[in-house]
Amino acid sequence: MTEHADALKKLAAIATDLELVSQLRIKAIEQLGNISSHEALLALLDLAANDRLITKERDLALKQARKIIRSSR
Repeated sequence: MTEHADALKKLAAIATDLELVSQLRIKAIEQLGNISSHEALLALLDLAANDRLITKERDLALKQARKIIRSSR
C-alpha cells in the first residue's frame, strides 16, 4: 500500500514540477489517470485546480479525472 502511495506522490510531484519539460508532466498526469484509484482522482483534481500549470495540463488532469469517475460507475 505504501508503494502505491509513494508512486502517487512521485507522479504528482513530477506533474507539478515546472522546471521539467511539459511532455514529462503530461506523461505523469496520464499515468495518474491510469492508476484509477480514489487517491489518484484526488491528485488529478488537485492538479486541475493548480493555476500555476498551463491550461493544457489542467484540462488533461480534468479529462483523466472524468475517466476515473466514469470507470467507477
